[in-house]
Amino acid sequence: MEKIVAFCGLVCTDCDAFIATQENNDVKRKEVAEAWSKEFGVEIKPEEINCDGCLTKEGRHINHWNVCEIRKCGMEKGVKNCAYCIDYSCQKLTAFLKNSPEAKKTLEEIREQLQK
Repeated sequence: MEKIVAFCGLVCTDCDAFIATQENNDVKRKEVAEAWSKEFGVEIKPEEINCDGCLTKEGRHINHWNVCEIRKCGMEKGVKNCAYCIDYSCQKLTAFLKNSPEAKKTLEEIREQLQK
């Protein structure tokens, strides 16, 4: 499967929710729901673990997809992901990347390739 990078730099194709959805694997959905419920301190049900990736307009999405400001901005600007944005790295993205060093690394690698 081709690597899918969300606007924020998270790699959708590495995400357990994306993988469980694409495999239609209810055991993995349950595992992800339990892990995320514990990590985020909210109840997440296995049936809520359905996602086709942040870049899609249609399809199945995690609830945060509806409210993510980084995603909304990327969709409005029509960029492939934030690495392609003329305003990289904006305040919203910078705040997110402080808590997600892997996403920052992914975006920085893409920007580096764009400059070649």
